[in-house]
Amino acid sequence: MTLHKQMNATEWALLIALSILWGGSFFFVGIAVKELPPVTIVTLRVFIAALVLLAVCRFMGHSLPRRPEVLRAFFAMGLLNNIIPFCLIVWGQTHIASGVASILNATTPLFTVIVAHMLTTDEKLSANKIAGVVIGFAGVATMIGPSALTGESSSLWGQLAILGAAISYSFAGIFGRRFKVMGVPPLVTATGQISASTLMLIPLALVIDQPWSLPIPSGQTWAALFGIALLSTALAYLIFFRILSSAGATNLALVTFLIPVSAILLGSLVLGEQLATKHIVGMAMIAAGLVAIDGRLLRNRTRRVT
Repeated sequence: MTLHKQMNATEWALLIALSILWGGSFFFVGIAVKELPPVTIVTLRVFIAALVLLAVCRFMGHSLPRRPEVLRAFFAMGLLNNIIPFCLIVWGQTHIASGVASILNATTPLFTVIVAHMLTTDEKLSANKIAGVVIGFAGVATMIGPSALTGESSSLWGQLAILGAAISYSFAGIFGRRFKVMGVPPLVTATGQISASTLMLIPLALVIDQPWSLPIPSGQTWAALFGIALLSTALAYLIFFRILSSAGATNLALVTFLIPVSAILLGSLVLGEQLATKHIVGMAMIAAGLVAIDGRLLRNRTRRVT
């Protein structure tokens, strides 16, 4: 598989757009979680997104592959890239602010470089990536603080849930590379995995949340659900698989470095959330780790010196 080791201008533009869409997801969840339980939110998110993507596929003349290996891959990708991380993030945001969740989600590239080293032949660890992982995880430790040892903070499990989502995303980024080898275009991949997620989640929501017994959500909550489904899921995954197919999992994971910017701004301006000093320091350390993993600033500086 031929991947761009250094992203071009188009890929960077898509990456920035994706960061805004996914940053908005933390904001939308922050609204919806006040009225609806986690599994119901995630189910509605993927169900609405699946309907839209299936309609787009039909309009574009695409049909979902029926080969068993592709269908199995759709369900596996749906589990790793939707069900596990979406549920963990929504549940985590019942305990922590959306801005904090987005910062912890920015650890995805740290886990991705480790998973990529173990499971791929063309995205191996290098000295700068190892340094970036160490710095980044030091930032995570700074954010969580001594509560990880004392167990005094009720938000600890919420923070660990977001880290679990980041780990799941890292495996999804590596697993998703196979769709290009299978000849499945990005639109079909996005539609297949989100449709598979919907089929798996509907029975869970019916059993766990019994949605017929829940109060009817307010208009604000419905707006948040459609925002997270149409913008942060349907449109976002079209961009996601386009970047993954050309730039690789490690480059794609850098999107989580940009996500906290929009998430924190929205959470602060609209939801009235505030970050502690340790969250700002931790974000700076995670950012430094991601810069080290990317390696471009160091290479450019070296070229100027020589």
